[in-house]
Amino acid sequence: MTTLLPQDLNDNPIPAMRFKPSGAHSITVGATSARNSTAFDGETRIISVYSDVAVYIAFGSAAVTASSSDHYFPAGTYYDIAIGGDHSAHYTHMAVLQVSVAGTAYISEKE
Repeated sequence: MTTLLPQDLNDNPIPAMRFKPSGAHSITVGATSARNSTAFDGETRIISVYSDVAVYIAFGSAAVTASSSDHYFPAGTYYDIAIGGDHSAHYTHMAVLQVSVAGTAYISEKE
């Protein structure tokens, strides 16, 4: 699995933050936009994303939808993404849309 996390001398990923209890989400990726059903916690600033298929992703409120003009996210990549901070809007949802095949996107809130 490809990762953009720092690695130790044995090429093992070093997690930068710990997983937030009850902060796991999964989204079924398909031909129509789908998003996480439970909002991200208001305190969450970082999420980790992994998808078993290539997807387009978008962030926003409970009404966010993804389209083919949104950000491309490759299959098999584990990546940390900021969803809010002191001087930026806090995103509560992530939407996904398949590039070519259906699959699953996994999200982990970090603390």
